[in-house]
Order: sequence, then C-alpha cells, then structure tokens
Amino acid sequence: MVDIVSAETRSRMMASIRRRNTKPEMVVRQELHAAGFRFRLDVRSLPGSPDIVLPKWRTAIFVHGCFWHRHAGCKYASTPATRPKFWQAKFEANVRRDCSNERALIEMGWKVAIVWECGLAQGVRADTICGLFAFIRHPSPSPTRLFFPETPPRPI
Repeated sequence: MVDIVSAETRSRMMASIRRRNTKPEMVVRQELHAAGFRFRLDVRSLPGSPDIVLPKWRTAIFVHGCFWHRHAGCKYASTPATRPKFWQAKFEANVRRDCSNERALIEMGWKVAIVWECGLAQGVRADTICGLFAFIRHPSPSPTRLFFPETPPRPI
C-alpha cells in the first residue's frame, strides 16, 4: 500500500505521538477518579513507569496502544508496509520490554493491568472499565496480570 503523505509529513506525524496523557489514558484516569480511586501517574521508581499506579491497591496499570504494543488479533495492530524489518524489530523490542516490566512488577508483589486502546472504544468501554475495577478491588492471594479487554496473555 502506498503512503498518501510525503515521507517528511509522515515523519512529523510519527514524531508527534505522545507517550503521556494520551486520550485512552485520560479516559481510564477519568473513570478511575469518578469511581473514587486515587492514583499516581508515571511512577518512575517502578519498572516500566506504569501509566497509572494505585498504591493502596498495589496495582499498576498500563494503557497500551494496540499498534505500538502489538495487541494480538486486533485490527489496529497492523504492520506498516514500508520498512517491515525495521518495524518488526521495533515491535518485538516493545513487546519484550513490556513483558520484562510486567514480570518485574509481579515479582515485586504488584498486580498488573493492561488496558488496550481498542477496549476503550464506544460500545465496549463500560465492560472494560467494569472488568478493570473488579480486578483492582479483588484481593488476589498472589500478584497477577490481566488484559482488558481479555485476550490470551502473552508469555512473560
């Protein structure tokens, strides 16, 4: 598929993608706050600097974009046609880093929730948020991780 914008424009567009305060992250934060949860943002002392940390519940939440973090089976997790080897290596490194951070948090006794961008779309958002709230409140005997919407977990 041919790109419809110039290489310079595409480069500028990709460079403008933010890491913090993304729309999906803001949606999760607003829902958590409205439900009475209090949290910290981008806690750098924890592996992977989770997007949202609920210290009282010992829960770390990552709000992942389906494209960048390779949500399995998601229509948004496509691979660009240009420079496929570059993109494949980048995506694999992202997934490896994600798994490493999740493993480290679990070993430290944290529950880890992964909220996928597609799970916050209209029509499925309520189920995703309800599932997230239940996961946070559930007294887990051992640290775990869960994906929202639920998908087959990738190995850590």
